[in-house]
Amino acid sequence: MKRKVFDKLVSAGGVVVVAVLVVAGALLMWGASFASSTVHNQLAEQQIFFPPAAAFATPKAGTEITPSMIPSVSKYAGQQLLTGAQAETYANDFIAVHLSEMPLGGVYSKLSAASMANPNNASLANYVQLSFRGTTLRGLLLEAYGFSEFGQIAQIAGICSFILAGLMSILVSLGLWHSRKVAANVELLSSRTKTAIAA
Repeated sequence: MKRKVFDKLVSAGGVVVVAVLVVAGALLMWGASFASSTVHNQLAEQQIFFPPAAAFATPKAGTEITPSMIPSVSKYAGQQLLTGAQAETYANDFIAVHLSEMPLGGVYSKLSAASMANPNNASLANYVQLSFRGTTLRGLLLEAYGFSEFGQIAQIAGICSFILAGLMSILVSLGLWHSRKVAANVELLSSRTKTAIAA
């Protein structure tokens, strides 16, 4: 095979790879944008706000703000919950803390079983409802967080696709440049190389 033909074939294959990478990058970036806007819009509709900064001044176990919340929850003080990162913090460092302070660790299945065993215990029935609501909200927020993480992964993958497309474009350009420089009668393998392979 002539070297010029080989260079053109490889370059044509490179063009196809560039096109695939560009399309993949565009789709991944669209997916990232969709995930980000969907998470933001869904969370915005819930109108959840972190406690104000003043609430973090005197953290105390058993109150709305516990000492464990200072490193994570306090950085969002007073903000509306709109991002996946905020959703994770609110779910794991705010709601989960309050659930854990309830009887039986706030575990819905345990509280429900205890309430069914003591149907006249109004306090226990109230804890069942609180646990159900808290656990449900926590699960929904963590789902939003997970969806936002998929969006971030798609964004990183999209950027990588564009970078790879750029690098492949450079290689394609070099291949086409080389095909113009090489003489039309030059073989891909020299006669000496062919003899060595045949041997």
